[in-house]
Amino acid sequence: MRPLTPDDPRTIGEYRTLVRLGAGGMGVVYLARSPGGALAAVKVIRAEHAADPGFRARFRREAEAAGRVTGPWVVPVTGANTEAREPWLATAFVPGPSLAEAVAAEGPLPAGTVRVLGARLAGALVAVHEAGLVHRDVKPGNVLLALDGPRLIDFGIARHEGATALTATDAVIGTPGYLAPEQASAEPVGPACDIFSLGCVLVYAATGRRPFGHGTAAGVLFRTVHEQPDLDGLPPGLLPLVEACLAKDPADRPTARQTEERLTDAAPPDARSWAPPGLSALIAERSAAALALPTPEPPTVIGDPGPTGPSRRRLLTAAATGAVLLTGGTAAALVAGRQRDRGTSSRTLPTYTIGLHADLSGPGRAVGLAHERGIRLAVDDHNSRTDAGFRLALRTEDDAGDADRALSTANRLVADPDVLAVVGPTGNVATAAVVSRYEAARLAQVVVAAGSTTAQSSVAKTLCVTRPFDDSLSIALIGYLVRARTAGRVVVIEDRGTPGSSWGVAHNFQDASIAGTRISVHPVDADTTDFAPAARAVVAARAVAVVYAGSAPGRAARCATALADAGFTGTGMSVGPVLAPAFLRGAGRAAEGWVFAQAYTDPTALPAAKAFTAAHRERFGAPPGRWSAEAYDAAGLIARAARTTSAADVERGGIAQRLFRTTHRGITRTLSFRPDIRQVRIEAGMFLYRVQGGRARFLGLFSKV
Repeated sequence: MRPLTPDDPRTIGEYRTLVRLGAGGMGVVYLARSPGGALAAVKVIRAEHAADPGFRARFRREAEAAGRVTGPWVVPVTGANTEAREPWLATAFVPGPSLAEAVAAEGPLPAGTVRVLGARLAGALVAVHEAGLVHRDVKPGNVLLALDGPRLIDFGIARHEGATALTATDAVIGTPGYLAPEQASAEPVGPACDIFSLGCVLVYAATGRRPFGHGTAAGVLFRTVHEQPDLDGLPPGLLPLVEACLAKDPADRPTARQTEERLTDAAPPDARSWAPPGLSALIAERSAAALALPTPEPPTVIGDPGPTGPSRRRLLTAAATGAVLLTGGTAAALVAGRQRDRGTSSRTLPTYTIGLHADLSGPGRAVGLAHERGIRLAVDDHNSRTDAGFRLALRTEDDAGDADRALSTANRLVADPDVLAVVGPTGNVATAAVVSRYEAARLAQVVVAAGSTTAQSSVAKTLCVTRPFDDSLSIALIGYLVRARTAGRVVVIEDRGTPGSSWGVAHNFQDASIAGTRISVHPVDADTTDFAPAARAVVAARAVAVVYAGSAPGRAARCATALADAGFTGTGMSVGPVLAPAFLRGAGRAAEGWVFAQAYTDPTALPAAKAFTAAHRERFGAPPGRWSAEAYDAAGLIARAARTTSAADVERGGIAQRLFRTTHRGITRTLSFRPDIRQVRIEAGMFLYRVQGGRARFLGLFSKV
């Protein structure tokens, strides 16, 4: 649930709107209250779609048909106005989570629960098909979980983002990954397409995976039409029926009635035990929250034909989706002024939540705490602005640096509909499993500290990394050598004990061309901690500089010590996680003079971060920790992306894509991206440090040292 925006209607027909439940390409869904006090979900179609006479005719026809659908497992239609400027449809409100939320938060459902779920959804489809409808978008997000069983919603009336027509022929309508081959091929569809979708939903409920995988819509559609589904992990008792539901030929699939009967025969004797653990508590909490919402006064009304001229509501909608953006400066002042005209206060502004996925109690808790403190200061700064068009909130989740907990932590943040974007995880590596979880939910994931990722950046469209990865930092060292006019021999010690990080650094140096400088690579095997032979080779080559290519501070300390013992007097260099207390302690005096390229700044030595540093000291009694200022800037980036997105489109998917088109002038640097490849511009994000007196001293941006 999200607060109403100033542009949202307070009355839709006889319903008083309370909060937003969601928004998509076709319209907005509101939680509303009827004159008798009953709660309803009211979907309003955007005016630009309703202006199409064919669209309105189809909406009218299907709204009437949906009103005839009855049954215990469908959500009944309680009202509609298909002739309004912005037509709307109201259904009973179900306070339970969607199947997508439940599986994302808690994982796959037990086999017995899946059987009952499938039987009752098949029963809902029986009712839909007998009313002469084809649902066309059976998916986990359209299945709500109540205490006595699931409820099927959204009878193909208003499509979500990406649909170009309502029920037009020759159009692909539905959600890739859950639609049938005939839908994917834009062929005529019938009730059998819903059975195929039901089979996909059962696979997802039982395994937590889509049967035709993830990726681009085109790739998923191709696999749906031409490849067999992935049914690994599906309970044996469900396998024959699901295989029948997923038959490529519609004629080979069972009917909804046959599916219901087969699943009912296999369901547990006590079907009341179907509910997943924790469902009752969650429903009670959501019900209490919904019932406690006050009914606002209705300043605007939609639902009556009204005068022929444009209504104030339509003008406000056009402004929200067009020229007036929630940005800083003039537009923000216009929004703030409009709110004052309406007599509202800052407490009526919508609130967007930033999720922090951090290690707050494990081995990386110092970095996690630095993230939390930086973001809290950013949230406070944003909320103190008089021209802010919305408020920010922070929700923290602790994975304790544990890989298994990281996935469940991501599930909790994904399941919270108020979370607009996530910062983290705060560990050294952004793992593919966690990235995929956020990607599946279209939830923007802003990575601040991780020096690498196991995810495919070309696939992860919601992964926004605000720093150059560790192996790219070697570019800063190469630039430093060029500006230092170093002539002679540079030796790269490639530590094969850390192959994932050493190869990239060594490769970048091998490809570098520095006038008057010869670069060679000396490998050190993973099964040894003896760097003495490499050190002697460096001295024999009369190298003026040596680069430790690796990521292990302890092994780097042995390398530095071996170099000092061999008599090396040149410059030692390295990147990323090597600059750590373990290196400084282990190397001792041998660390003096070493130069490091890093992706974080020292805000205490950065003029632009002077106010931030003072605020941090005042609030937390200590100077900012490593990555704290970068986390502050990450929250600012998210806020700016939200300010530059129209009020109607501030949703998860919209923010994820807007981040890559946003330029944010932060306190550490200006964050900007190459939108074609969704990567941060690294030139302004690489900084140099030199070890002096046993500590790392900040030198500044590499291009200015």
